Amino acid sequence: MNRNSPWKYLVLIVAIVVGVLYALPNIYGEDPAVQITSNRGGEVLEQVQERAQHLLEKEGIAFHSPEIADERLLIRLTSDDDQVRAADLLRDELGPAHTVALHLAPATPDWLRKINAEPMYLGLDLRGGVHFLMQVDLDASVSQTLERYQNDFRTQMRRERIRYGAVEVEEGRLVARFRNAPEREQALDLLRPQYRNELSFSQEERDDQFWMIAEIPDEVMQEIRVAALQQNITTLRNRVDELGVAEPVIQRHGADRIVVQLPGVQDTARAKEIIGATATLEFRMVHRDNRDYGGREDDPVPPGAERERDRDGRYVLLEREVMLTGDFITSAASGIDQETGGPQVNIRLSSDGGTMFNRATRENVGRPMAVVFIESRMETQLKNDEEERVRVTDREVINIATIREPLHSQFRITGLDSTTEARNLALLLRAGSLSAPIDIIEERTVGPSLGQENIEQGVMAVVIGFVLVVLFMAFYYKVFGLIANMALVLNLVFIVAVLSMLQATLTLPGIAGIVLTVGMAVDANVLIFQRIREELHAGMSPQNAIHAGYAKALSTIADANITTLIAAVVLFMFGTGPIQGFAVTLSIGIVTSMFTALVGTRAVVNLVYGGRRRLHRLPI
Repeated sequence: MNRNSPWKYLVLIVAIVVGVLYALPNIYGEDPAVQITSNRGGEVLEQVQERAQHLLEKEGIAFHSPEIADERLLIRLTSDDDQVRAADLLRDELGPAHTVALHLAPATPDWLRKINAEPMYLGLDLRGGVHFLMQVDLDASVSQTLERYQNDFRTQMRRERIRYGAVEVEEGRLVARFRNAPEREQALDLLRPQYRNELSFSQEERDDQFWMIAEIPDEVMQEIRVAALQQNITTLRNRVDELGVAEPVIQRHGADRIVVQLPGVQDTARAKEIIGATATLEFRMVHRDNRDYGGREDDPVPPGAERERDRDGRYVLLEREVMLTGDFITSAASGIDQETGGPQVNIRLSSDGGTMFNRATRENVGRPMAVVFIESRMETQLKNDEEERVRVTDREVINIATIREPLHSQFRITGLDSTTEARNLALLLRAGSLSAPIDIIEERTVGPSLGQENIEQGVMAVVIGFVLVVLFMAFYYKVFGLIANMALVLNLVFIVAVLSMLQATLTLPGIAGIVLTVGMAVDANVLIFQRIREELHAGMSPQNAIHAGYAKALSTIADANITTLIAAVVLFMFGTGPIQGFAVTLSIGIVTSMFTALVGTRAVVNLVYGGRRRLHRLPI
């Protein structure tokens, strides 16, 4: 009686070893580091690593363990001062083609990292970082939509040779003026079928002019606003990826605001620059005079042309009229050109964009077309010894190709430098441009010292709760209480290990969940031990009392823990960030406490008191 099968001991030993291994990374702390990513993917990171190491050695900055992972170069420094100094030097050395960000890298030993043992993430309230509340100008998204319709109207009426006086945006609507009613009717017959689901048309006569008015219906306007807000959230999430932030929080707040929380970010100014960056494309025809153009900055530009720089630093003449913008791109994916083996980006347009692009390219078969990459970002610049944030826009011709046939909703861009650049471009095009301008209306920085203070207070709460429970169990249940305390220690190890394996984020409410779990973890043992005592008082032998105690308490333990687990799951499903953090640690604690109570303590009790031992009394 009261014997465990060898396989049960084996399962318990394996669980303990795995738990200890995956909980260990959390005791090693973090190293100050700089993280370097290529904005264009044109330069091999091994070359960047050599340049960075040479610069740091030249400046006498101590570093260690440089590594390349996930297309990022990470260089660890020995102190915070060296970290800031190294970041400034590397930004000057590498220029705008690379992003250099301050980073806190886990100091986990290599032998643990080889088995993917990483420390759990810490939330903003524990690790420190930055919190932004952003206001989205949704009215601007509606204005941008009207301006796009304005350009479409002008282009189509010119193509159909319909004479008009002006097409202007007035008071949130489009107004096209004509000299007579037949011309207005022609325009209505042309435009109304194409935009029947997007615009409502009406007519007016004012000041001897015939007006055609196009307005966006309320339901369509609401769709535009919602889409703009969601597009901005997606864009910000992708831009934050460049910072290498673990578990960022980017979510909608109200009707027109977005909350961004970046745990562990030390460089607030750099975070602002990256969050504010946007990217899009323009497709434009190469000007006919480009072949005779010298390509120098001081060469005169002919009428109807604009000068743009390509990625080799030369100048190209493009026509002023934009054939298509990146607003019409619905998806973009990187791939390999089957003919040349080079990188390419496969692009899909919306139905309206495909129609416009097909019409524009059909009229220009045999002519070269340029793809202009436009990136806009906020930068902190020094003016008159004062830092000032300015918006910087970079324009670059990334591809020029001859139109062989009319293009439709699906086409590809080739001529890119590397597969990395193709992936980055596809990423930016999928969610690279902000649909509406954003302004940071609230900014809070949680310093590492405050985060450390929160950690110390949270750990103190866990320790106090743990010690009180341990003393009570040891006093009230004697040796069996000590066995329960062993299970309690193992339970804390398992909670930390599971959080680390899931790469979950620990916050202050999460620590509260752990404190609550410490108290609840011994509930199962209390039920079991109390049942054993009752059976002993009823005259049962010690061996039979142990067996009956575990058997009869099982259903009560299961009922109590399952109902609490259901409540924790509901909290996670319907709660927000802090509530979810509490629910996660509570759920993990419930599951691990049931395992340590039913499997762990039973194994130890059977090992010490089970088998064929003749017991006259139990120290309980």
